[in-house]
Amino acid sequence: QVQLVESGGGLVQAGGSLRLSCAAFGRIFRINTMGWYRQAPGKQRELVATITSGGRTNYADSVKGRFTISRDNAKNTVDLQMNSLKPEDTAVYYCNAEVMYFGMTPLRFNDYWGRGTQVTVSS
Repeated sequence: QVQLVESGGGLVQAGGSLRLSCAAFGRIFRINTMGWYRQAPGKQRELVATITSGGRTNYADSVKGRFTISRDNAKNTVDLQMNSLKPEDTAVYYCNAEVMYFGMTPLRFNDYWGRGTQVTVSS
């Protein structure tokens, strides 16, 4: 039905930058909110940033001013630009999207997750 595919993770030194990308594939009719979440070892998954189809953004306090979320509605993609990275940003980052696809009955937004991409920030 719908797949989310992330890319762009890796290893970076503290103070560096990374850009994560996520693309949604499938018979997509509409996407509502898209976002990024992360999960560090031994911790619960937490919100990093979200963006609505209209471009309204929401950020976790810990990343405000350092991370920027953006999306391309025509391409069904969402990106996360991460600057001034800190060791505490180390986690697996997951893409999330609320998706309505052609042929679903009843039409509603379902929640989809990517498999995750590892981000490691060394001190």
